[in-house]
Amino acid sequence: MLFPVVAVFVFSVVAIMGLYFVATRLPGILAARRLDQRLRDVAADPKTADGPADDSVVKDTIRGPLPAVDRLLAGTGAGSKLARLIERSGVKVTPSAVVLMMLVAAVSVAFITSLFVHVPFAPLLAGAVGGLAPLGWLLRCKSIRMRKFEEHFPEALDLLSRAIRAGHAFQTAMGMVADELPDPIGPEFRKSFDQQNFGLPLRDALNDLSERIGLLDVRFFVTAVLIQRDTGGNLSEILDNLANVVRERFKIKRQVRVHTAHGRFTGYVLLALPAALAMALSLINPEHMNLLFREHMGHVMLGGAVVMQVIGYFWIRQVIKIEV
Repeated sequence: MLFPVVAVFVFSVVAIMGLYFVATRLPGILAARRLDQRLRDVAADPKTADGPADDSVVKDTIRGPLPAVDRLLAGTGAGSKLARLIERSGVKVTPSAVVLMMLVAAVSVAFITSLFVHVPFAPLLAGAVGGLAPLGWLLRCKSIRMRKFEEHFPEALDLLSRAIRAGHAFQTAMGMVADELPDPIGPEFRKSFDQQNFGLPLRDALNDLSERIGLLDVRFFVTAVLIQRDTGGNLSEILDNLANVVRERFKIKRQVRVHTAHGRFTGYVLLALPAALAMALSLINPEHMNLLFREHMGHVMLGGAVVMQVIGYFWIRQVIKIEV
């Protein structure tokens, strides 16, 4: 009985990892091939090159393993939100790859749950949770990337201010930020710098930067720059003041995290305590704990405990959450 369960588990893990590898590596490989082909076309002699020259500056969108799904999602609001989430997370995947991972995770988790838990709605609930796991992963990557952007954003403002004070134009200063600062600050400013070089007005490029990042500090920056360009003023001084405000806000947020550390640690302890107690009781009195897995009422109690634990954890997170 144990061998089929282990085999199903190993097969599911291998399948998920294989699909993840294909979804993450295949678009990069195809993009590299297209880039090599494009470089060969540019390096070729126009007189001997076959076919008309392609002088378009429009950036091609990398397609995922299911291009039809990408085209279908591109015309929906949910697909646009998913694409925006992927862009903010910095993960090299496509919406179709995320949808494929969600389906595979949901089916795998539901199937494994049906082997161990014989409750009618347990596989459906477990499948829903497993299907949302890729979205949770993207949200986690987005949170980490936005936190890094927020930490390095004052450095970008200082570099912009120094470049403008030295006599450089604002567009040139953005190119210096793109070259000097690491990810995610550099690549995001590089996108805005390239958009200006391709003819997009500065107002539209900055507004697109604000939409891509979605941070309040970036909105302040964009608003300050656009107002200064319309009314005039010392832009370097404005950027210095904005950098100081951002640093103070970040300092206050860290102080808030210190003061709420007790509440967050309490939430972690309360979430881990039932699981640790169940493992201890399984070692001390296995027969007593096996009743929860054999009886229908035990299944209901376990499901209710998991739901209440999750609700309690998020409740504690909301209680200690302070907006700065």
